[in-house]
Amino acid sequence: MLKTRQKILLARSLQIVVMAFRQVFRLGPVSNVTRKGLRWHLDLREGIDFSIWLLGSFEPKTVRCYSTIIKPGDTVLDIGANIGAHTVPLAKLVGENGRVIAFEPTDYAFSKLCKNVAANPKLAGRVKCLQTMLVDSIDNTPPPLYSSWPLAQENGLHAEHRGKLMSTNGASAITLDSALDALSTDRVDCVKVDIDGFECQMLRGASKCLSRWHPVLVMELSPYVHDEQGDSVEELLRILIEHGYSIYTLDGATQISTDPKAIRQMIPTGAGINVLARAER
Repeated sequence: MLKTRQKILLARSLQIVVMAFRQVFRLGPVSNVTRKGLRWHLDLREGIDFSIWLLGSFEPKTVRCYSTIIKPGDTVLDIGANIGAHTVPLAKLVGENGRVIAFEPTDYAFSKLCKNVAANPKLAGRVKCLQTMLVDSIDNTPPPLYSSWPLAQENGLHAEHRGKLMSTNGASAITLDSALDALSTDRVDCVKVDIDGFECQMLRGASKCLSRWHPVLVMELSPYVHDEQGDSVEELLRILIEHGYSIYTLDGATQISTDPKAIRQMIPTGAGINVLARAER
């Protein structure tokens, strides 16, 4: 299993070659492109952007997973939307009568999210973008958060996943249940969540959503980031099990043990995997 920093190093090697070719043709690092019928405004100095430019999507296995789950008319939440790498494909999947609510607290990524949504005007009306951090207590103030993964060497990057802390100026902090009430949401079918260790905090503020609608969760499982934020994979599993969820590989066929020791052994420090969580109703 490749660690995140190893993936970044691989992407950096490819990016150096790509940027050399672009310089020959006097092309800068910013590119407006179409990939798989979707328009993107990308900065090829950034890991997520470069992945979309090179592969056509970010985390292709994850995209394939939720593409088999989401149906026209669904309401989908993108929690930790970043630049909209999943928000925009999700908006295409939900169709004209569907809805995507995207939560991104950092001003850096939120600005890019809004640009990428606006670049797809036929989809933009289906998307609600909120500069919001989802928490378990409204007393929380959003701290700087990781939302940039530069491919160049920089000082101050996270030792393991090589992310860069970015400002949350302008962001609000609210529980998911309160946010959904404010938006008069009457259903949630699927939730994509990747918030670098804050998943437990978000889920503790989503009890009503989980109990009422039992949405399918597509989420990252990475024990070390929970430890860094003062939570744990043990707490994450406790919340999921309490709400009747089981965890599966992205193909939905293989159930993953909910034994925290087994998960810690399976996913080493510095690594993470995306998984599917379904409630057994």
